Amino acid sequence: MTPQQRIQEKFGPHVLEAHAYRGDETLLIQASALREVAQFLKGAPELDFNFLMDLTAVDYLFYAGGRVQKDWRFEVVYHFYSLKQNHRIRIKVPVDESNLEVDTLCDLWAGANWYEREVWDMFGIRFKGHPNLKRILMYEEFQGHALRKDYPFNKRQPLIGPKF
Repeated sequence: MTPQQRIQEKFGPHVLEAHAYRGDETLLIQASALREVAQFLKGAPELDFNFLMDLTAVDYLFYAGGRVQKDWRFEVVYHFYSLKQNHRIRIKVPVDESNLEVDTLCDLWAGANWYEREVWDMFGIRFKGHPNLKRILMYEEFQGHALRKDYPFNKRQPLIGPKF
């Protein structure tokens, strides 16, 4: 049974969409199930996803890719890999603009710390329970979130001087 099939079997009602293409398995799950699914990915011996390869976000505002417009604006995208089992999976979580928050995974994968800070900094999506959610790429006085599609590219930011 593939990792995707195991997750669908255990968390069926929380799986919104699933597909696989050339061994690249992807699941779209409800945000409310993220922690439970993540704990299962890491803790189940037959899955053993011990490496969070990447965590990012996608802004679907003005999406014109030939598919139906999504009901949510953002997705947080996780790429997991099992060193022992040599398999990978992509987990996507929809995030509505009215509730820009998902659970942190820092306590499960320490590497999630900086990834989550980057997503907060660039997209404005908060991670509930994160130990130190602050900007990581931009300076603290920066206004807005630069990778949002509605961020004005010509916006003037406050000037800051050197801090001694």
